Parts: sequence; structure tokens; C-alpha cells
Amino acid sequence: MRSSRSARGGRARLHKLGIIAVGALLLGLLPAATSAAADVDPRVGLSAGWLDAQQAISGMEQTAHRDRPEGFYVPSSPGNGSYLNSDLAFGGNYAFSGNYNGFNIYDISTGGNPVLKTSVVCPGGQGDLSVYGNLLFMSVEETRGRIDCGTQGASGTVNPDRFRGVRVFDISDISHPVQVAAVQTCRGSHTHSLVTSKNEPENVYVYVSGTASVRSGQELAGCANTAATDPATSLWRIDVIRVPLAAPQNAAVVSNPRLFTDPETGAINGLQNSPPTPQHPAGINWSPSPVTNQCHDITAYPEIGLAAGACAGNGILIDISDPTNPKRLDAVSDPNYAYWHSATFNNDGTKVVFTDEWGGGSAARCRTTDLPSWGANSIYDIVNGKLVFRSYYKMPAPQTTMENCVAHNGSLVPIPGRDVMVQAWYQGGLSVFDFTDSSNPREIAFFDRGPVSGTSLVTGGYWSVYWYNGYIYGNEIARGFDAFKLTPSQFLSQAEINAAAAVKLDGFNAQHQPKLTPGLSLAVTAQARCVGTSAYVAVTGVNDGTVPANVTLSTAYGAKTVADVATGKQAYQSFNTRTGQLAAGTATVTGTATIGGKQVTSSLDAPYTAISCG
Repeated sequence: MRSSRSARGGRARLHKLGIIAVGALLLGLLPAATSAAADVDPRVGLSAGWLDAQQAISGMEQTAHRDRPEGFYVPSSPGNGSYLNSDLAFGGNYAFSGNYNGFNIYDISTGGNPVLKTSVVCPGGQGDLSVYGNLLFMSVEETRGRIDCGTQGASGTVNPDRFRGVRVFDISDISHPVQVAAVQTCRGSHTHSLVTSKNEPENVYVYVSGTASVRSGQELAGCANTAATDPATSLWRIDVIRVPLAAPQNAAVVSNPRLFTDPETGAINGLQNSPPTPQHPAGINWSPSPVTNQCHDITAYPEIGLAAGACAGNGILIDISDPTNPKRLDAVSDPNYAYWHSATFNNDGTKVVFTDEWGGGSAARCRTTDLPSWGANSIYDIVNGKLVFRSYYKMPAPQTTMENCVAHNGSLVPIPGRDVMVQAWYQGGLSVFDFTDSSNPREIAFFDRGPVSGTSLVTGGYWSVYWYNGYIYGNEIARGFDAFKLTPSQFLSQAEINAAAAVKLDGFNAQHQPKLTPGLSLAVTAQARCVGTSAYVAVTGVNDGTVPANVTLSTAYGAKTVADVATGKQAYQSFNTRTGQLAAGTATVTGTATIGGKQVTSSLDAPYTAISCG
């Protein structure tokens, strides 16, 4: 299961917060759920069940749920660690659902109604996925992983059939993915990040975050589980794989950046090498321990040349202008954080949301006795290349001791003019929150189920939830794959939802963050009509966006532009064909507006049927 780590650099800054004794904590210490009733949050007290738990939802509609396919779960043990759902990736009209036993591909061409397309059995760990064009990348960490994707495991300390690293599949035939490369690394791949560069369109890079033990040098030459004084140690580094897009079979490790080096002393273990206190502020042992000898997640944002690393004991900011040789720009630490796990930039690249996976994802960390600063998000502004702490955000509804719950994976929702993120909280469900004001984040929508079991903690809940082309998709560890859409509320208008849905991506990987270009939402219709013996084409274009737009209605019989069409208003024109017979055809409606300081154009076709007048 994913666990988070963080790192502290030579110039890392430690922001200190007052710590309140656990015995004094009350439910009132948790932030109020702004979308729930003032007295009782509907997520509190949900009844348990594996596939029939009680549910609570606000500001959203669940459009579909798909159980895990056969071969990807054990009915008698829904929390079996060898068959858990893990991370998601998207490419075109497909969602790729990771699982510890392989992966599943869903056709999401209809948006909210996913259809299982392909299942691939290939064990080896949590199986985090990324997609780039016709290539799929898969992380493999566990020692049972085999080069041939076999299910028999790989026994012994040294085994020539063992695979730990990053697999590369060709998915040109979506029904029959084919493994074309398997790049071995010394610590396997817990997660990985795609990094692209405008200067090298022929290559894609993979930053490998290995968090497991170092394998024997007898199994993979060059691996060394040695101290930081050994310049060849496999610890205190990441691995960079270069993948030639025209020849992915030639993928290979090309560098091992030492991102944690102290710039003054040159020590490669220059960040946080021990917990800040003997125990976590909760009064229990650190879990996991915030010691920085690897990164857990690195989120690359190539458009701005930066990446953010969640590296066990530290959060770091990285210059990726040279993908082969990334350089650390800044590092921060936090006395509340047990494991810096993941990172998300806002679309402008002026903020970073880091997560703390306190408890490693398998513990109950959203109880009434857990402070909002424990196992939470921390929101940082980027000021002059430095990370400046602003606030915490934690899913606000208290969960039971039967529910593993802590901050986990999410993504931006492209609401114009706002910073909005949807995020997984394991059995805390999913939470949509607004962090436009970095110092005052607030929840605006949520979905939650009751625990998998009412008598014991069975691992479950959302591993990841991501927005993609108008819908929110979630990979539920023990239950399956879900689809949602946002609904209007006091926190979010229909126009904002429409504008977000107008943003279209060719693919999405959480750790290869794209620039989200604003879209203009239009609703268009065209209809053939008779007025006496003359045929007309009546065309309507409705501005469903959030700002006024110039709308042009075009047909073979003329065009008309209507300036400054207000939100929710329409442009209309009836075009005289000057004939009584009209064949079926198409009208085009084009809208132009300035959104977020950028000129945005959207064009839609509207068909009309044939008609005979007279």
C-alpha cells in the first residue's frame, strides 16, 4: 500500500505548530463540513458492508459503480493485499485501473457509464500506471514480480526471473496489451512519474520512486544497500529512465539524481535523517518514519519546468528543465507529518498541495481524536522559488476505528478562476475542496461509504479519485471502480460545472500534470422549418459558460454573429434557404470569450434533418 515519506534540505524550514494533548481532543476540533448540516454530518454513522454499505453524498451524483472483475478479488477476503485496486491513469476514451494483480481497462467513451474492456493479470505490487500515447507504464515493487508477468512468484533471495522496476506495454491494440520493455531498478518502483520536454519530443522520461529494500547486487549488478558515505549506494536517490518513443524496447536507466544532497557539505543524505521528535505528536510511534532516503511521489509539471516531490521526511521543489538532471530548489519539513506522500500543483503553478500518509494508508487516522493537521494536506504558496506554508486541509467528517483513513491521491477540477481539487481519503471517501484562498480551504462536495466491516478494520476505500473530461473517477480498493459528476450547489454553479466539462484532455496521469486550458461551454441546436412554402434553418447557441461570449451562427445560407452573449443566454437566427426543398445538413456555432486572461474558442456542429415545404 502506498506510504508517504518526507525530506528536509540544508536550508529546509521547519514551521512549528502548537500541539494539543490527545486526551483533550474533541469532535469540535475537526473543521466543520461546510456542505453538511450544521449539527450532524451525514457521513457520520454510516452502516458497514462490503458491497452494500450505506452511502452519503453531497454536491455530486454517482453515475456508475463497477465491481472488481473476476480474478482481481477474493470473495472470502475483500481486503486481500494481493488483489487491491490501486492507482488510475487515462488515455483517450479509456481509464486504466491498477491492481496488485495486474490492471483493468475501462471504456469511458460514454463518460459516466464505464464498460470493462480488457483485463491483464500481471502481479508485482500496487501496479501504479501511467499512459503516454500508445505506451502504458507500470510500477513493480514486490519480490513476487516476474519478468514474464507469471503468477507463480519468484522465490529465493536471488532469482533471475524476478522483476522489480517499470514495465512498458504497447497498448496500440487496447484488447491485447503487449509488454515491450521491463527496466529493472535496485529498489523496484513503488510509484513513477512521467516527465516530458519540449526540447526532446522523441523521448519520455520516467522518474522512479523506489521505497522498498535494496535488492542484492548478485540479482542486479550495481545495487548496494550501504551507508551515505558510499557514493554508489542505492539509497538517497531516484532513478531516471529514458524511453525512446520510436523504440520503447530500448528504455534504460540514464541517471540516478541525488536530490537530497546538502549543497554546503555535499552529503547525499542532506535532508531529514531522523524523526523530528521521538514520537508522533499523537503520542504514538511514527508510522511510517519520516526519514528521507527516497521520494514517494514526484509530480512533474513540464509546462512550468517544475516538479514537486513528496519525499518521506520532506516536501521538495525541483527544477526539471533538464529531465535527466533534475535539481532541488527548496525543501520543507513539518513536525506533524509522518510521511510526505504526494503533491499537486494548482493550474497556475503558484501553489502546491502536499499530502501526509500518516499510518501508511492502512490505519484509522480520521478519528475524533486526530487533529486536522495529522494525516492531512498542507497547502504551500510558491514565492520566489520557495515553498511558503499557508494552511492544512483534512476531510472534515470523523471516521470510525474500522476505517483506514488518511490523505491520498487526487487532482484538480478545472473550475474557471478557482483552485478546486478532488481527493481520495481511503475509507474517508472522496472530498472536493476549494483552496483558492490558500489560507482558508473549504469542502464543497463529498461522497462516502460506511466501513467494509463493522467489526474489524478491513482495508478499503478510495486509493485515488481524479477528474477527467467532465467526470470524476475513483478506484475503490476493495469494491471496484466508480464514476461521478458534480451537481450544482451553494458552492458550485451549473455554469462552472459546464465550463469545467468543456476542458478536454487527450490523457491524464496524476504525476504528469498538464496545463488545463479553459474551455467555453456551448449548447447548440439546429432545426429545419417551413414558413409557408419556404424552408428555413433555425440555429440556436446557448452560452453555458461563466463569462460573456461572442457567438457566431453559420450555415450554408448565411452567418450571424451576436456579441457579448451573457451567461445562460442565447444567440438565435433563422436562415432563409430561398427554396422549398432542404436536404439534411449541419450548422456550426462558434463561441469566443476571454477566460482567465486567455482568448478561448469553442466550435460545435448541430445537424438538422431534411424538409419539404409546399
